[in-house]
Amino acid sequence: MSADSADAPTPPTPDSTGSPAPSAASEFVRLLRAQRVWDTELPDFAPAAAPADPLPLFEQWFAEAVAAGQVEPHTMSLATADAGGQPDVRTVMLHGADQDGWHFASHAGSRKGRHLAARPYAALGFYWPAQGRQIRVRGPVTVAPPEVARADLHARSTGALASALVGRQSEVLDSYEELERASDAAWDRARREPDASAPSWTVYVLDPDEVEFFQGDAHRRHVRLTYRRVDGTWHQNLLWP
Repeated sequence: MSADSADAPTPPTPDSTGSPAPSAASEFVRLLRAQRVWDTELPDFAPAAAPADPLPLFEQWFAEAVAAGQVEPHTMSLATADAGGQPDVRTVMLHGADQDGWHFASHAGSRKGRHLAARPYAALGFYWPAQGRQIRVRGPVTVAPPEVARADLHARSTGALASALVGRQSEVLDSYEELERASDAAWDRARREPDASAPSWTVYVLDPDEVEFFQGDAHRRHVRLTYRRVDGTWHQNLLWP
């Protein structure tokens, strides 16, 4: 057997009709390409009428996403980088947005907490397919005072408090049974002590220096409006899609 023939791919096994059976990879590609996006009527977006500050537009789009039935519109992608510059991303919950910035929370010792301690800069991404909309936010991140973290923790559900009391986020878990025991104990404590503290619980505030609003268009003429803050003043620009 020649080297060329040895390296040739093995032909697919014929199916009962005599045709080659599709490979797992080709079936995945077929399934992937069969998916459709924005299978609904998309709203218009007139950037010329956008407010001077991005926060009111974010609040408006959020309310419209809720009204459109968007599932979990308060979840967002959070991108951070470690001390060596290696990026990471995960989905977290938005805890608030105001003139100070966009708020989220986690344990200080979690992976995201360690990243933000080393590199206090992050990016957020919201995707609301019910309306073909995305919002991207990035900027420096600061830690809110401890009393803010305590208020945030106790304003949430018993389950959220129990999860925070478990702690040890991002540490290696030896067995699922260990998690079950810790979780049961945390739920018991959360019910008995609704004011229990979780010292590592931390509220982070991203103060944006750039916010982009993306409105999808069925003809791919997507509208992208970006706000960039320079010396405390927001400047708007349209971007090519």
